[in-house]
Amino acid sequence: VQLQASGGGLVQAGGSLRLSCAASGMIFAVDIMGWYRQAPGKQRELVATVTGVTGSRTNYADSVKGRFTISREAAMVYLQMNSLKPEDTAVYYCKARVVLTTTRNPYDYWGQGTQVTVSS
Repeated sequence: VQLQASGGGLVQAGGSLRLSCAASGMIFAVDIMGWYRQAPGKQRELVATVTGVTGSRTNYADSVKGRFTISREAAMVYLQMNSLKPEDTAVYYCKARVVLTTTRNPYDYWGQGTQVTVSS
């Protein structure tokens, strides 16, 4: 299973970016998908998660509520980031809990990370 993230970049404060992540491989089903971020010198933290095939259940970190929106479509997960702030600067990682076709057991997989830099 591979998770391929894209969409990061450099943006001015107040701007927007949209991150995408695609899961591929021996996938029977994808349960929880989410985005995490890690700023220099800090621990990786949860940004947002979405549960269920229709993406009906979402969860956000308090710091991004009202500014970020997570959504999913099949094995794709997106993060629309609006009103970006310099403190949003970090490497963003996608994560998915995948049920494999071979074992029918769930495993967590991480994408490679994409850099988001917000200038003041």
